[in-house]
Amino acid sequence: MKNFLTILTIVLALFASPIVAQDNPAETPATPTPAETGEPAEPEGGDGTGEGEDASKTEEEEGEGEDPNPVFDYGTTSGADSGDTAWMIVATALVLLMTIPGLSLFYGGLTRRKNVLSVLVQCFACTAVMSLLWVIYGYSFAASGDGKFFGDLSVAFLKGVGPGSMSGSIPESVFITFQMTFAIITPALIVGAFAERMKFSAVMIFLVIWFTFSYCPVWHMVWGGGYLATVHHSIDFAGGTVVHINAGIAALVACIVLGKRKGFPDKAMPPHNVPFVLIGAALLWVGWFGFNAGSALTAGNQAGMAQLVTQVATAAAAFAWMMVEWIKKGKPTAVGIATGAVAGLVAITPASGSVGPMGSIAIGIAAGVVCYWASTTLKKALGYDDSFDVFGVHGVGGIVGALLTGVFAISAGGAEMIKNQIGGQVVSVVVTIIWSGVVAFIAIKIADVCCGGIRSSEDDETEGLDLADHGEDGYQL
Repeated sequence: MKNFLTILTIVLALFASPIVAQDNPAETPATPTPAETGEPAEPEGGDGTGEGEDASKTEEEEGEGEDPNPVFDYGTTSGADSGDTAWMIVATALVLLMTIPGLSLFYGGLTRRKNVLSVLVQCFACTAVMSLLWVIYGYSFAASGDGKFFGDLSVAFLKGVGPGSMSGSIPESVFITFQMTFAIITPALIVGAFAERMKFSAVMIFLVIWFTFSYCPVWHMVWGGGYLATVHHSIDFAGGTVVHINAGIAALVACIVLGKRKGFPDKAMPPHNVPFVLIGAALLWVGWFGFNAGSALTAGNQAGMAQLVTQVATAAAAFAWMMVEWIKKGKPTAVGIATGAVAGLVAITPASGSVGPMGSIAIGIAAGVVCYWASTTLKKALGYDDSFDVFGVHGVGGIVGALLTGVFAISAGGAEMIKNQIGGQVVSVVVTIIWSGVVAFIAIKIADVCCGGIRSSEDDETEGLDLADHGEDGYQL
């Protein structure tokens, strides 16, 4: 009953919102009434001479061509650059591709067969819930206001955002949707850390709280003109701190508080579908061009360079991980090279708007080597059960990328050079780690209370969360 009430509360909070906040219709010229103009009204039926009847007929004839339900005339909008807008619509679709199906397949392949649906459903549900939260209050809380740490609710329910609203050279509606896809994938990344052992209801409550009090404030501090942007001049072109360090630290805290999977680490828990892992990683790689090149918000020179360095860094990281694994284990694995590619994508994200190809190679190699160490040696030494190495790849990869962003840059003349921005980047990393870690701990404790425990029962874990949480099997064998 407690779980039912909790879920019902969330559903009501989300879907009752249209009752308390209606969309502002686009402004359309209205025909004034006689009372508004101060002119005397014609008596009904005319004055008996037939003149009133003729006048009435004339008015009816004139009104025959008028639309009783006028809509916004998109032809009257101006200021949007068609090239930039077209590219940003494509970039938005690419970033959404990263979560569904990219991340879903990547995580789904890494899990055991009995839990594949639970991971897919968590990614899918996260896409739905975060989309709603972003337009209800997330966009406002992140992007509006001049606070150092928090935005405000002045644009809640997208108040004042209409078809003619602009954000730079693109419609604000496109910018909102583009940033919505970031708000979707960031919490979805976290689920890979506690896969196979956390109640679905607890997952949803935890992610909603974390999104509200960690993702949105960090977004505001870095991209919304807040503390890290104005005081420490943080460089984060596409989400090294806002997305990857933020999510990676929350993932580490969650998996430690939740505890290890039954049988870990003594029992082998290999991926159930390695082709899924490779297909998911490939979709992430392709979609990441929208993530990084799209963050330029224009179809210009910066987007072109961001695309180039994203490809080069990813290739370097995949190659570096493959070589290290080959040397250490004697064989390069498919899961390894796919994970190395994701590590490279993560690390180049904050730097993709400010480094050149040679700098991106250095960042990619560093990410491949360091993330391999974090996902194997460090994880084993500390003994935590991060199911899909969310912290090892996204947390550590984000830190590597954020710090090296302060080292490699392109000078005003276009040549690569070493640029000392380390101080501001270190502060950004430290603030994000502390902020996300504290919020994640509080959020998981709240979810624990609301759900009567966040951990799936031992029987459910043995049976698999596909049947326990969703009543379905991923495969009918």
